Amino acid sequence: MNIFWREMRANRKSLLFWSIGVFLMVVSGMSKYAGLSSSGQSMSGMMSEMPKSLQAILGIGNLDLDKASGYYGILYLYLLLMATIHAAMLGANILSKEERDKTSEFLFVKPVSRNNIITAKLLAAFVNIVIINVVTLVSSIIIVGQYSKGEAVAGDITMTMLGMFIVQLLFMGIGTALAAVKKKPNSAASLATGILLLTFVLSMAIDLNDKLASLKYMTPFKYFEAKNVMYGGGLDVVFVVLSVAMIAVLFLVTYTFFRTRDLNV
Repeated sequence: MNIFWREMRANRKSLLFWSIGVFLMVVSGMSKYAGLSSSGQSMSGMMSEMPKSLQAILGIGNLDLDKASGYYGILYLYLLLMATIHAAMLGANILSKEERDKTSEFLFVKPVSRNNIITAKLLAAFVNIVIINVVTLVSSIIIVGQYSKGEAVAGDITMTMLGMFIVQLLFMGIGTALAAVKKKPNSAASLATGILLLTFVLSMAIDLNDKLASLKYMTPFKYFEAKNVMYGGGLDVVFVVLSVAMIAVLFLVTYTFFRTRDLNV
């Protein structure tokens, strides 16, 4: 548990920074909704006049933008992007920083196995991700609720946060697996972020071209979109099973390679 608390202390400033970031994203996003809705124009009507390509990129779908929950559905895409960047970088850095900072000897003189070290580090990363998700959930319910005009928003927001949590774990797993596999783990964070951005761009391309729809299984950003999850849509069981399977494989890779690699101590 000492390793767990060491990691929690080491990441507390980063956790605070990202928590404030997602909170401010919700505040600024819903403030824009308040300004647009006060103009008296139908937001759905305004959006319908936009190019189809832009509507696709924003992921509007069947979202009712005249409702606070519908506008939040658009905002959710950017919250998801922020949360997954944090998860990917956290997953990569929580393993690679020992070699980067030349502190490996601090860990391996302790009477603990490598499995215990990995478990403690992954548990700390998991807790950080849970905290980010809870901050996003609570701030979203409270702030969106202020503009909802009596609309029940907690259920839809909670469902989107469950989807976001699964995708966070997936990118955290990508980060840890890369850090464990690469001979130069210092580059794991940048590579994990690059993969994230590539899959994000792919999700945009799929929205712009229906012929690419079959590629949706290759990008987690298509798994739990707000336009599909909200209004009773729920989480797609196929994507949930696929995500859990990939997360399990990524963590298995992390344990396998980290146990056997030679560290620069």
